[in-house]
Parts: sequence; C-alpha cells; structure tokens
Amino acid sequence: MRKQRKLPQRTCVGCRTMRPKREMVRIVRTPEGDVLLDATGKQSGRGAYVCPDENCIEQAFRKRQLERALEITIAPETIDRLRDELGRDK
Repeated sequence: MRKQRKLPQRTCVGCRTMRPKREMVRIVRTPEGDVLLDATGKQSGRGAYVCPDENCIEQAFRKRQLERALEITIAPETIDRLRDELGRDK
C-alpha cells in the first residue's frame, strides 16, 4: 500500500480559513519591496495567501490584513492593480 502524500495547507489572510495551497492565490513582497501576484507560487520574497473569492480578497485589503502579513504598507495604486489582476484570474 502506497503512503499518501500530505497536501500543503495555507491560511487565507482574508477569511482565516485553511485550504490546500493549490486552491489559493499567493501575493508576494519581493526583496526589492514590490508587491506582486505570484502565479507560479515560487517567486522569492515574503508571501501571503488569499482565497480566490472576491469577498476574501476585499476583506484582506479593507482590514489591512494583507499589509500585516507582508509587513509593508501597500500603496492604493498597487491595491487597485492587484484587484484588476485578481479579477482577471478568475
């Protein structure tokens, strides 16, 4: 009998729900200080995970939970850009 691999779990910064890593969207703060959407999940830097649900994403922005997780203040233009990118990914 084969041993089943454990799926990595991550917590959404918006709703605080644990979900499999593959179901989440990663947002990363690069070593240069840029905040980007990480489609590959392998970009270097400090990352935070959000459910692909619009309510979770908005809650993460509105309550500044994403800023706390990334340990950086995010400019309003960057938040608008991330909203656009996340909206297109659905």
